[in-house]
Amino acid sequence: MNLNLASSSAATKLVEAADLDLFALGDFGSGDEKQKAVARSMRRYSEKLGKKPDGLLMLGDNFYRKMAGGLKSKRWITGFSNIYPAKAFPNPCWAILGNHDYRDTPNNEKVQLGYAASLDRKTRWTMPAKYYRVDLPAKNPQVTFLMLDTNLESINRPLHGPKVACWLTPEEQAAQLVWLKKELASDRAPFTVVLGHHPLYSNGKYQGTPKLIEEIGELLEKAGVHMYLSGHEHDLQHLELEGLRTSFVISGGGGARVRGGEEKHKGNFFQVAHGFSHLSIKNARLHLRHIDANGKTIHSFSKGVNHDWKVEV
Repeated sequence: MNLNLASSSAATKLVEAADLDLFALGDFGSGDEKQKAVARSMRRYSEKLGKKPDGLLMLGDNFYRKMAGGLKSKRWITGFSNIYPAKAFPNPCWAILGNHDYRDTPNNEKVQLGYAASLDRKTRWTMPAKYYRVDLPAKNPQVTFLMLDTNLESINRPLHGPKVACWLTPEEQAAQLVWLKKELASDRAPFTVVLGHHPLYSNGKYQGTPKLIEEIGELLEKAGVHMYLSGHEHDLQHLELEGLRTSFVISGGGGARVRGGEEKHKGNFFQVAHGFSHLSIKNARLHLRHIDANGKTIHSFSKGVNHDWKVEV
């Protein structure tokens, strides 16, 4: 379902390389044909772009179901390295944790955190901590990414029950909040994008995450964060809410079974589709395109440093 008809003409817009080009996808770790189809779309899109992306932003639920073998699991090859090969995607893959990364295999969040350090060779998998900062490009940064772990007990316990503690400890949650406040108060690049697995607002199945709004919603608005990018909902969305400067984008079509939702926030873009997102910066504007598994641009918008935004046509 496309709730923003004005965006439909964005599909005709030519793909153009920018000063910085990143691909984002969440909820991809199914290991099945849908994940592979989205990955193929990413490769074809990159060819049209005329450059390999400067990196991948991996929005959580990186591995569904049991992941036997831990650091030596074959799924590091079958579910990551082979599906997103270095030849097509040679640059860092910055990852955050989703609820299934905690829930499906106990302690798998620790495995994902330790994977790069366990190797005696270079890997593109990049997860230095549960929450961390990335400024890009390295020279003269244009965007600051603040990567969060949104697996709070108040969010995941109602979803998964109490048997597996698939969430941050209270001490970790408190430390992350202190860190986020410090980073938002610090010097940053012209654009700021915060990434977390769970969305604050959504037209999908879960209809947003009130506990996360309570935790960080006011901080994002006060700091003038330009975009909050998430997954968790298995669809593609773009929400602009009255009275809020932050754009809320969901890219959860990376491979898991897609599912519908409800039009809670009218006048926004919402489509149940497999796909990924192309985030770029060019001519002092932040651009976001949703690309489906067939390589079609199904929605596109851009945003200025001063939070002016427009659907691209």
